[in-house]
Amino acid sequence: MKLLLIHADYMEYEVKKATKIAEEIDESQKSGKVEETLVVFTAVEKGDCKEIVDKAVEEITSIAKKLGVNRIVVYPYAHLSSNLSDPNTAVRILKELENKLSKEFEVYRAPFGWYKAFKLSCKGHPLSELSRELKSEELKPKEEEKEVTQALKDEEKVKSYWYILYNGELIPLQDFDFSNYQKLKKFADYEVAKRRAVDRIPPHVELMKKLQIADYEGASDSGHMRYYPKGRLIKSLIEEFVTKKCIEYGAMEVETPIMYSRDHPTLRRYLERFPARQYIIKGDKREFFLRFAACFGQFLMCSDAIITYKNLPLKIYELTRYSFRKEQRGELVGLRRLRAFTMPDMHTLVKDIEQAKQEFMNQYKLSVEVLKAIGLNPEDYEVAIRITKDFYEENKEFIKAISEILNKPILIEMWDRRFFYFVLKFEFNFVDALDKASALSTVQIDVENAERYNISYVDENGEKKRPLILHCSVSGAVERCIYALLEKAYIMKEEGKLPMLPVWLSPTQVRIIPLSEKYLDYSLKIAERLRKENIRVDVDDRDETLGKKIRDAATEWVPYIAVIGENEVNSGRLTVTVREESTLNKQKKVEMTVEELVKIVRSKCENKPFKQLPLPLMLSNRPSFR
Repeated sequence: MKLLLIHADYMEYEVKKATKIAEEIDESQKSGKVEETLVVFTAVEKGDCKEIVDKAVEEITSIAKKLGVNRIVVYPYAHLSSNLSDPNTAVRILKELENKLSKEFEVYRAPFGWYKAFKLSCKGHPLSELSRELKSEELKPKEEEKEVTQALKDEEKVKSYWYILYNGELIPLQDFDFSNYQKLKKFADYEVAKRRAVDRIPPHVELMKKLQIADYEGASDSGHMRYYPKGRLIKSLIEEFVTKKCIEYGAMEVETPIMYSRDHPTLRRYLERFPARQYIIKGDKREFFLRFAACFGQFLMCSDAIITYKNLPLKIYELTRYSFRKEQRGELVGLRRLRAFTMPDMHTLVKDIEQAKQEFMNQYKLSVEVLKAIGLNPEDYEVAIRITKDFYEENKEFIKAISEILNKPILIEMWDRRFFYFVLKFEFNFVDALDKASALSTVQIDVENAERYNISYVDENGEKKRPLILHCSVSGAVERCIYALLEKAYIMKEEGKLPMLPVWLSPTQVRIIPLSEKYLDYSLKIAERLRKENIRVDVDDRDETLGKKIRDAATEWVPYIAVIGENEVNSGRLTVTVREESTLNKQKKVEMTVEELVKIVRSKCENKPFKQLPLPLMLSNRPSFR
């Protein structure tokens, strides 16, 4: 809390206009004049609490008694601070301050959140103008937090060397011929420049709104989204699929807290690596941070576990809904980079570097498989490997083998020394329509955190050993997968193709359009047959022209559109527009039975999770979330 205290002959104020955060007041509070008073201009700051109110009362009381005044004006004045609390907290604290001061003084409080005109006459003696800054003991910076950590010092000193690895040859970045690899060139330029801020709105933002998938939530912090029924469906399907693949791979699913104490000795050292990206919240008497990955909980869990060599490799997994990173405002845009996101997080304990390399290779392949199933093929993303020079020199053949899996040139960032917890990391990076890159899948070999978290296993000789740890997200953040799918769809359209989502992720997989109300009952019967076959279907029963209904279905990227008229009723067959085989200029229509349509849709969704459409069957019953 910041205070500016003025001993005044008088203080006079009048409210002019309410802001969006104005508290409700009656007529008597809209103006006031107080003579022979101590005016306390007050700014309530983040972290201010009851302790601060008591300190403020003590300080104001002391000054008022020295001045010999018994009237006090508490005047909200936001301009004293750039670290203001939220409005509700500010009003609550100002009211508490008023109430406690009223026990000894005649107190007047100017209303919060209003534009006000005021006049005052300062007495002009040595004690007539004073300022105070009040902090709780918990908010005072500790000495160790003032120091730049050794890890951050090392990061400043480390040098990066950039290469392209192709056909087993390590080529300096400036010597590689990018003629046939323009997307790789854009990715390399982006990485070397390290410019993360976005100066234009990427296409997926318009698409996520137009398709009623997601939108910004103005009532929350930046980087926190709202997901409409279609968006929640897509998101939950990806979450379920990725979780299923990790469990099939052998991971044990767990759940850990989303917040941890900043004073925990082990966690504090880890947090020093990320000082500017933390969400800090107040507890009763401690500060906590919101997790930005599942590492903390899973490592603490492993530290308490009894593990032997027979258990290795040991894999644990959590779908973190949510992880939190306080990303910079200029970097926040749409679903690409968020402050609250869903991260599939798997950690694998291994006994030595050879087992680590085998798991790294397996998880690399698993990531390729998972992204392909989601709808992102190897040609849709670029590969980056971050590696220390000594690890590369000792494992050249292994790195070469990794590069041969996708048989495409990959970007190598090589460090002259290790400054982070890993010696090797890969990322699959999607390059969007604005030439910005975003990491999807990643795996890292961690050589540091087993020691930090006191994680050990018992080897064949009964001795305790430290494992290595692999960090893996086989898909990257779920929201970022949706971003990549939407950006890919936009790029498809720019190339003259019809944009669409994979059929298993399409909210409506089949839309049935009756030619008139006469065919509605028959259309509903067809829809019911499809629903029983676990196909997401809806019926456009709106009072609109056939042309508009077909255009609307196309605008929603519905993969299969069936129009029902007299011919369909009599023949028992459907004429289906197949989006995947159509172009911007020509629709592909195929005549088929209901059973054949079921077979086609199911073939596109094989081994994928299914959820029913979380919207009314008939379009006339649906709200619009635009």
